Amino acid sequence: MKLSYVILYVQDIEASVQFYQKAFGIKHKFTHEGGDYAEMDTGDTTLGFCAHDLAENLIGKNYVKATPHVPLGTQITFEPDDVKQAYQAALEVGATSISEPIVKPWNFEVAMVKDLDGHIVELAKNLS
Repeated sequence: MKLSYVILYVQDIEASVQFYQKAFGIKHKFTHEGGDYAEMDTGDTTLGFCAHDLAENLIGKNYVKATPHVPLGTQITFEPDDVKQAYQAALEVGATSISEPIVKPWNFEVAMVKDLDGHIVELAKNLS
């Protein structure tokens, strides 16, 4: 079994697409004609954005929404060429800092931010 999709439920599809393009340099793959779903070009595992209205319809029940003040207990991780540069770029387009870049004892440089909706995004690079 392989991980094929990670879909974040978001308030504003276009704002999320723009944010991830500018903050992390990820290319936009497509937006559904209805405007309530989009995908980014992230390699083997697709990163998608689903509008809350569509997500509620698909799930059929309420769910806990990430907010800038209360992030969910999940994260996505990107491996940038330069963690410090990626962290700064994310902050410049609206990300909120969780932790500044630091080299961990296991020799990974790591920083964490929240995106526009409060989803936790880790920037991590193996320095070995």
